[in-house]
Amino acid sequence: MLTDVMVGALFGLGLFILVRALVPSRPGATAQVAQIDALRARGQFGAPAPGGDSLRERIGWRIARFYASQGWQQRSIRADLALLERSWQQFLVTKVGLGALGFVFGPFFFALLWLVGLHLTPIIPVWLALAVGGLCFVLPDVEVRRDATAKREDFRRVIAAYLDLVSMNLAGGRGLPEALTSAAEVSDGWALRRVRDCLTDARLAGVPQWSALGELGTEIGIKELTDLGAALNLVADDGAKVRASLASRAETMRRRELAEMEGKAGARSQSMLVAQMLLCAGFLIFILYPATVRIFQMR
Repeated sequence: MLTDVMVGALFGLGLFILVRALVPSRPGATAQVAQIDALRARGQFGAPAPGGDSLRERIGWRIARFYASQGWQQRSIRADLALLERSWQQFLVTKVGLGALGFVFGPFFFALLWLVGLHLTPIIPVWLALAVGGLCFVLPDVEVRRDATAKREDFRRVIAAYLDLVSMNLAGGRGLPEALTSAAEVSDGWALRRVRDCLTDARLAGVPQWSALGELGTEIGIKELTDLGAALNLVADDGAKVRASLASRAETMRRRELAEMEGKAGARSQSMLVAQMLLCAGFLIFILYPATVRIFQMR
């Protein structure tokens, strides 16, 4: 009886979600603004999709439109994708595709067990489908967050060195816009290339470059860059204050990085100690086991 009720409840929930997804709802102001931003990012304003778009891209835009209509912002994962320079629509297609594949894999695995001769209750394929589908659905999020965390740490290291270079350029007599641009041209690494592109776009658009840096920090989730843009906006006209602010921020970022590295080294040392203790315990069991068995046999 309980199995029938649970199967019926799950079927009803799935049917409700399907109908809710297929029936278009009236979009709110947030959804309309998000749709306009998506069209602006794509370079289209009310124009139809170009014929060269693939099926994967069209499905991605439909899923993104559905997310926008529901008001699901996902700012954190969007910042990670912007840092990794990956498409939001492609990410959504991957999530939905893996989730559907996992949802089908659960009953397929149950069918294989049934053919082998392992007869289980009928509720097992439902739970397998939900568990495997949910796991596959969240796997892209885990991968993106892991890659973005590592890349964000590298970006912070580069920003600390970049601030020192800007401070030295200011000490050499250059203005703040020239110092920001000159310091970003010393390397072709991906981080400074991102900063250089941001400064170039700001110059072409006629907006202050420090404001563009703050917007870049907000976009990719680098709080230090956002705070830097706000601080430079306040002291942009005073060269001495700018140099002092940049030098102090670079030193603070280096100290924070050093503290994080020391913490990671300590955590790895503790994990190595635990591994050594487990190895010693296993070796002692290996030595004492024959003697212990022989003593009990003698009794």
